[in-house]
Amino acid sequence: MTASPGPRIPPELRPLLGDVLEGLRGLAVPQAPTALFACTAADLPPAGTWPQSLVLVKDLNILAHSDGVRWIRQDTGGAI
Repeated sequence: MTASPGPRIPPELRPLLGDVLEGLRGLAVPQAPTALFACTAADLPPAGTWPQSLVLVKDLNILAHSDGVRWIRQDTGGAI
């Protein structure tokens, strides 16, 4: 499906904005796996900023999710 950015958008911007709209639709309704954000435990972003998000903690070789307060290890269920 081709996106339509709207009739008042300058013609030279329509292809770019159409691609952006299609990209956003792909994020809203994923059709395939997406790569995870990877970082070390020391570089984890604030858990409160990323509730219900998943990261790959490279130095621990684990996945962790944010409960909105802390990053939770998926192997033990403990906080990082």
